[in-house]
Amino acid sequence: MRKYHKLVVNSIGKLVPSEVNGKPEIPFKGVGKYIPANRIYGAPIASCANFPSDGNKRIDSLKDSLIQAGLSDGMVISTHHHFRNGDLIANMVFDIAKEMGVKDLIWFPSASFECHSYLIKYLEDGTIHHIEGSMNGSLGSFTTQGKMAGLGVLRSHGGRYQAVQDGEVHIDIAVIAAPTADFFGNANGVNGPAACGSLGFALVDSQYADKVIVVTDHLVDFPCVPWQIQGNNVDFVVQTDKIGIPEKIVSGTTEMTKSPDRLFLANLTAQFCDKAGILKDGFSFQSGAGGISLAVAQYFRNIMLERGIKARFARGGSNKYLVSMLEEGLLEYILDGQTFDLEGVRSMRENPNHVWTSPFTSYNYHGKGNFAGLVDVVILGATEIDINFNANVVTHSDGYLLHGIGGWQNCLFSKTVILTVPLFRDRIPVIKDNVTTICGPGELIDVVVTERGIAINPLRQDLVDLTRGSGLPIVSITELKELAEKICGKPALPIFTDQPVAVVKWVDGTILDTIWKVQD
Repeated sequence: MRKYHKLVVNSIGKLVPSEVNGKPEIPFKGVGKYIPANRIYGAPIASCANFPSDGNKRIDSLKDSLIQAGLSDGMVISTHHHFRNGDLIANMVFDIAKEMGVKDLIWFPSASFECHSYLIKYLEDGTIHHIEGSMNGSLGSFTTQGKMAGLGVLRSHGGRYQAVQDGEVHIDIAVIAAPTADFFGNANGVNGPAACGSLGFALVDSQYADKVIVVTDHLVDFPCVPWQIQGNNVDFVVQTDKIGIPEKIVSGTTEMTKSPDRLFLANLTAQFCDKAGILKDGFSFQSGAGGISLAVAQYFRNIMLERGIKARFARGGSNKYLVSMLEEGLLEYILDGQTFDLEGVRSMRENPNHVWTSPFTSYNYHGKGNFAGLVDVVILGATEIDINFNANVVTHSDGYLLHGIGGWQNCLFSKTVILTVPLFRDRIPVIKDNVTTICGPGELIDVVVTERGIAINPLRQDLVDLTRGSGLPIVSITELKELAEKICGKPALPIFTDQPVAVVKWVDGTILDTIWKVQD
């Protein structure tokens, strides 16, 4: 039976555990209120005397490399998610662990996908104790039902880097699947049959893990250039037949929405940015790879062409639409954290102005600044938003954990944060009195755009003034909530037990909220 230490109330009134998986935790203190002292962690020091003088780190198999890395009970094993639903390596790692009889492993992925529902059997039999990373789809449902032995821990992409850098998570073995590598361990994601673009989410694993294993299905002669992972940080290199399924890693195309309602919503978002004076020469923006976000970027493109405006940079997730803007001269740079389609992979490989980045430069909150604060406007989504502009991206209104945080929290530090959402989904209002799970404090969310109106956070009086008299449908967030309830009614709230199943970390490592087991 699980034993939980006492719950404490954090600065936004949420009950959170004072200890998670045997480690003491700090409750959320407020945005910018917690600055760690003396939490310094360094990667283990190695000696070249322990490695082959000819630089050849090849090992015959993944199992042999895990044995030599010392795989044993209770270790933290990390993998990355650049292969998305086409990943073959994470499941293979835990197959080997099961074969070896290893128990109570902690899986620390940068994200999970439905292909990883395969691992539920290893959560059930004790091979894996718990997950510290996104728990999407079936894994999220399994977790919300209280079936995982430990508490899940959800972090943003930047929060993951912060956690490793600060020593909050100590990675025992990192397994980095690389589309191209050499025998020394240099690796990249832009070449090879499983090319996925950036390997930025695996950078922190390579820098801080005790043992680092690079697995590739495309071994090239030294040097592998460009290298996104440096061989100096790698212990073993394994060549295997196939590391990922290309058609599930990236699709040939990523398409914007064709829904008239969603296109109207995207156009309204672009019009707001225009009226607010955000779209001007040299501006910067970030939008995701979802259908609405892609449409917003396309509407930006139309306005930019009409006005003769050029953006200095776009933060990515890259896709064919951003690539076309770069090649048309509408963008000077793409700063790419994750590559979403084949055009993005090609562009990163060929165009020096398409630059791969990592969560350290883009999002890490414990550093001397990051890129997020340099972005003029970011377009994001949400599962729920409340009348105080708090937002949720991990659970749905039924209480089930179905999504990860990704870079969403980190993007909230951009100069203008816009959540573009439909007023309701499946007859369930998106705007609520209180969100099920707080992932982002309302003080950092500036605008909510729906197809029925635009709500501006009263904290952003400048945006209120700039759009006054614009003809845009500006309303209050409360009016949006009431309109949604008038159309859909007020849905019943989920019923939770008093058993926590996961926690949501803020970008500084403190606990923002708790996810509870849903009552059967």
